[in-house]
Amino acid sequence: MKILITGGAGYLGTELTKELANDSQIKEILIYDNLSRLNYNLFLGKRLKNFEKVNFIAGDILDSRKLQQVLNGVDVVYHLAARVTTPFANTDAHFHEQVNHWGTAEVVNAVEDSEVKKFIYTSSTSVYGSSTEFLTEESVPNAKTFYGISKLRGEDHVKRLLKKRDTYILRCGNVYGYNKSMRFDAVINKFMFDANFNNRLSIHGDGKQSRSFISVGLLATTMQKLIKNEVPSGIYNLVDKNYSILDIVDALKLLYPALEFIFINQHLSLRDLKVSPDSQLRRHIHYENSSDLYTELHDFKQRFSF
Repeated sequence: MKILITGGAGYLGTELTKELANDSQIKEILIYDNLSRLNYNLFLGKRLKNFEKVNFIAGDILDSRKLQQVLNGVDVVYHLAARVTTPFANTDAHFHEQVNHWGTAEVVNAVEDSEVKKFIYTSSTSVYGSSTEFLTEESVPNAKTFYGISKLRGEDHVKRLLKKRDTYILRCGNVYGYNKSMRFDAVINKFMFDANFNNRLSIHGDGKQSRSFISVGLLATTMQKLIKNEVPSGIYNLVDKNYSILDIVDALKLLYPALEFIFINQHLSLRDLKVSPDSQLRRHIHYENSSDLYTELHDFKQRFSF
């Protein structure tokens, strides 16, 4: 089996590459990335197990000719490449549209003209907008940020593949947890860094706003299982837990008893976005919930060098 991962040098791509490299049925993994985030950590440090099956291709998802070339002989495509920048999801509309919308359109066009058998697209729970009730796959999307809108438009292109080959749209919660290519714009990761090195957190609004989350390890493991199991094509939520900002702060205070925190615009109640962890995907793939937040953050803390 030959795999292509767009955005494979990123946060999730690094974790997924490690998972796939351990699969004896996978003969080659192509990392297709333009390195726009200047993240070179995938290429450094301890060698991957079975590293000889992993190859890097410098390329952009807007380069349709190159995409068509690299898809030659590929069986499975994981399309992870995206413009994310979590704290600024409602700025720079053009860049979100260019990468997440039209970039995905180019990938889908290239896949349509290929022999690819399975296509996995990482969308986001951001397409739902907001809700104080738990949302499911039957819930109607109502994206409210440029990021969410661009991911939803990307989904529209991917839907063209649903009847042509095994195709999966995964609406993922906020990703967190340690790996060597991790992002520090994601809320839990940023809080961990600030707590460990600055001993102070900045909380926007009243802190009661809730979001859906999934650890990077659980996400990568589940995505690896997706190509091993018989799963109907479709749209699936991929969420592990829902936390308010204050829930996260409470877990961090157990780890760092002297932790300080300040509220910015504490009078504001920011929007909630709750998504049910009981995904329809669980009917086809068994995946365990990750451990409790305190245990996860305690393990994360041990990863810091000082």
